[in-house]
Amino acid sequence: MIGNVELTIDRWDIFCAVVDNFGDIGTCWRLARQLVTEHEASVRLWVDNLESFVVLCPQAVVDVAAQVIESIEIRHWTPDFPDVDAADVVIEAFGCTIPDNYVAKMAWRDPAPVWINLEYLSAEAWVEDCHLARSPLSRLPLSKTFFFPGFTASTGGLLCEQGLLAERAAFDQDEADAFLRRLGVPLATAELRVSMFCYDNPALGKLLTEWNSGPSPIRVLVSPGAATRQAADWFGNHLQPGTVLTRNSLTVQALPFLSQSDYDRLLWSCDVNFVRGEDSFVRAQWAQQPFVWQIYPQSADTHLVKLDAFLTRFLGETTEMPAVRNCWHAWNGAGDIRAAWSDFAANRRRIQQHGKVWASQLDRTGNLADNLVRLVRGN
Repeated sequence: MIGNVELTIDRWDIFCAVVDNFGDIGTCWRLARQLVTEHEASVRLWVDNLESFVVLCPQAVVDVAAQVIESIEIRHWTPDFPDVDAADVVIEAFGCTIPDNYVAKMAWRDPAPVWINLEYLSAEAWVEDCHLARSPLSRLPLSKTFFFPGFTASTGGLLCEQGLLAERAAFDQDEADAFLRRLGVPLATAELRVSMFCYDNPALGKLLTEWNSGPSPIRVLVSPGAATRQAADWFGNHLQPGTVLTRNSLTVQALPFLSQSDYDRLLWSCDVNFVRGEDSFVRAQWAQQPFVWQIYPQSADTHLVKLDAFLTRFLGETTEMPAVRNCWHAWNGAGDIRAAWSDFAANRRRIQQHGKVWASQLDRTGNLADNLVRLVRGN
């Protein structure tokens, strides 16, 4: 219940303006699917960049204004926005601006739609104070509610599908081996297996050099984009999906772009995961394997404040795990990644155990889709 009006929630519109290539649309696509499959909602997903969406969802078509995939209506969000009725719930994802003519339609509805501004994920303390804050519009009889994902019960939680953690717990070595074989990855038990998904990162070349000269074999499974491009530059060779390059202790294997469910399984199957942005960062936490996060870089090193806010949540005020903190800082441009990696690798088992405890703690806060539904239904 919003205000004094009891609502029957059937139709949801989610607006996504793609900024971070796959993080924004990846989160919105996961949310849309969860609302449909677990809450029987009717969802219309408005996307301004269908090229990015098609990479995540190959069955989609770029030059189609409207299409239905997995019971979700996908609409191309263009500057010439069509005349459509407003939904019962309107989600404005990650600070995008809903078209004026659509906002006008919202104002004409009685009762007005539930308007939610879904914010970026942050571990900073101020998020708890702003979560569920309401902001009325001065020019129209509408107000929006700010909804912050987060890591505590005083926030909106994280996306986590029903049964995900049970599926993760049941994912044994045989399933991991079968999945990796499907990707063409050999099952060399002596190798440390690392997944790599990153932005352009000056530390990557240094890390490849460290792995190349290390005493133990490492296989790095690089995702398309910056990771593949930078690894190819380091080798002075060409990398495309399926290509394998080896030098001394280091093997780099280029992967195709994986579906979201397959990317989850990749994270489950690797010994260490390098992730970036928001969506892969969240999935790495559910994977319960050691991971290193590259936060989206911002000017004046503002991103390092946000990085430390999460590290404080993740590690705790008193937990002494400098290997994690030092490696994450170095990966984000504030330290020596070669030395930091050595310490991180030496503490990998302890870090893995901590990740299992952390995932269990996160699970108790409730997941983001359920919390959204509770908000709009007043439960």
